Amino acid sequence: MLPLNSMQVINDILRSSSSIAVVGFSPKENRPSHIVGKYLIKAGFRVYPVNPGVSEILGHVCYPDLFSIPDQVDVVDIFRRSEDVGPIVEAAIAIGAKVVWMQQGIINKEAAILAEKAGLQVVMDRCIKIDHMQLAG
Repeated sequence: MLPLNSMQVINDILRSSSSIAVVGFSPKENRPSHIVGKYLIKAGFRVYPVNPGVSEILGHVCYPDLFSIPDQVDVVDIFRRSEDVGPIVEAAIAIGAKVVWMQQGIINKEAAILAEKAGLQVVMDRCIKIDHMQLAG
């Protein structure tokens, strides 16, 4: 697992990634997943909202699951409860994602180990927006 102080690794992940699936992207403007997803879009990432209850968010097609995304996904950014992360990580492995990013407050060590064994990088309990903003200066 990624050491908490490894900003160089996080920097490398963000610089080498162009597409991000945001699992749990909410259409509600005040929700953290919406704020982060909107930020990532404005920052220039190709963002794929994933939420089975919504067809579109911020003008982007919203997919019911990772398997429905027609393009390659570099990062799977997870906004789900820690106990719900396992199947999402399994799907991330199956679609060939490179990174699993569990947002701030989300910790699932078993899922992290599974992802790492499959060759994915894992970021856990960190906010991708905060880290990107810090690195972007």
